[in-house]
Amino acid sequence: MNFASLPDLRAELAPHGAAVSDGHQSLTNTQLLDRVRTAARQLQDLGVGPGDVVALKLTNRVEFVVLLFAAWRLGATVTPVNPNMTDVEVVRQLQDSDARLLVVEDGAAVVTDGVAVLRIGELYDGPVEPDQAPLLNPGTLALLIYTSGTTGVPKGVMLDHANIDAMVEMGRQALEVGPADRCLLILPLFHVNGIVVSVLLPLLVGASVVIAGRRFNPHSFFDLVEQERPTFFSAVPTIYSMLAALPDDVMPDTSSVRFGVCGAAPASAELLTRFEARYGFPLVEGYGLSEGTCGSTINPVAGPRRAGTVGLPFPGQEIRIVDAEGAEAAPGTDGEVIVRGPNVMRGYLGRPDETARVIVDGWLHTGDVGHLDAEGYLTLVGRSKDMIIRGGENIYPKEIEDVLAGDPSVLEVAVIGVPDEKWGETVVAYVQPRPGVTVDPASLRTRCARSLTGYKRPTSFFVVEAIAKNAVGKIDKASLRAAHAATAGGS
Repeated sequence: MNFASLPDLRAELAPHGAAVSDGHQSLTNTQLLDRVRTAARQLQDLGVGPGDVVALKLTNRVEFVVLLFAAWRLGATVTPVNPNMTDVEVVRQLQDSDARLLVVEDGAAVVTDGVAVLRIGELYDGPVEPDQAPLLNPGTLALLIYTSGTTGVPKGVMLDHANIDAMVEMGRQALEVGPADRCLLILPLFHVNGIVVSVLLPLLVGASVVIAGRRFNPHSFFDLVEQERPTFFSAVPTIYSMLAALPDDVMPDTSSVRFGVCGAAPASAELLTRFEARYGFPLVEGYGLSEGTCGSTINPVAGPRRAGTVGLPFPGQEIRIVDAEGAEAAPGTDGEVIVRGPNVMRGYLGRPDETARVIVDGWLHTGDVGHLDAEGYLTLVGRSKDMIIRGGENIYPKEIEDVLAGDPSVLEVAVIGVPDEKWGETVVAYVQPRPGVTVDPASLRTRCARSLTGYKRPTSFFVVEAIAKNAVGKIDKASLRAAHAATAGGS
């Protein structure tokens, strides 16, 4: 599918059909096409052309979808920016991506280091001359999704139109989505999951998209379900936990919902079973990462679902489990999860060495640990390095450690994730002071607030005389986590 021309195709097939809405505005297919054409003209007037990068620092709203298609219409690339990022993080992404334009909310204060800014309120209003969307080369870069790496420096995951096309088609087959469906978008659009599963997939198959409010509220969520009658949505375990914890007298009408997708972090089999029993529709758990354009495995919607696993490979993908030497492991044996398919990213922007380390002979090495059963269902037992997952957000400790290590009072620092009932995990920092110096946790909090998005900031700081090391002198996070758990359990 040439996604640059998807609005044109929808307008031709069903001019008055519902396309996308967000509670403030609702667009038919013809209206979506008109808005995309107008936005593309404005981007072009601002100097955006083939190969340029447009950064979208927006909350979930119709304009994000419009600008996504408008940029692609010009052969440009979109890099979504988390609206909650600090100025330091935003500038770093703009510089690394070499963005030509940043689109922001009205009234948002921005520091862009010279990048041109367009505010939502400045978008052109009114039609322009009809034009034809270009037939893009499948190798044209579509998305730059930034994900933190183990080095602590966020990396731009390069996803081209061939990646997007492959992933959406895989999702269509695996989730059995068709024109009668209606997707409720509740995940943020700065994640590839929100873009691919909740927008591109339903729009491709002739379905419609409803964009939920800008902040998830478990107490009003089912009101929205009853009002909009979606057939599916995608969310993270934290959201399902919140919904499962609603008072017993909350008994919504969920008859329109065929399934919910659960991903981005591990979910317990107990939560999945309890949720389905209460609300009457299944949660299909899946697994994937940005480097694989979103998803690599999923439990079947209609077939046997195995709670506690993350399902079977998407159609067109291969999953292998390999040992430390790269040999394939037997079923039931733990090893590294590696993935191959047309959904695997082109690479990390400007980082060929890191790309070569994770993509070997076409196989994406995830760093995650798991095993396959005899039927091919994947069970995850560990995670890449020491990554923390808080409410579905991936957090790499090294990025936080680098910020804290810049404080002159800090000699060494170790950041770990600790279990949390609501968020799955939260961030905790252990800090060793320099000799003769006192560490001020309040100062460290201020430092983190300047450089780190809220969900990355440690919730607690522990000042210790020494941080545990292993036999070769490296910080031993496994023992640190065990000691923290023992202390927490004792208290």
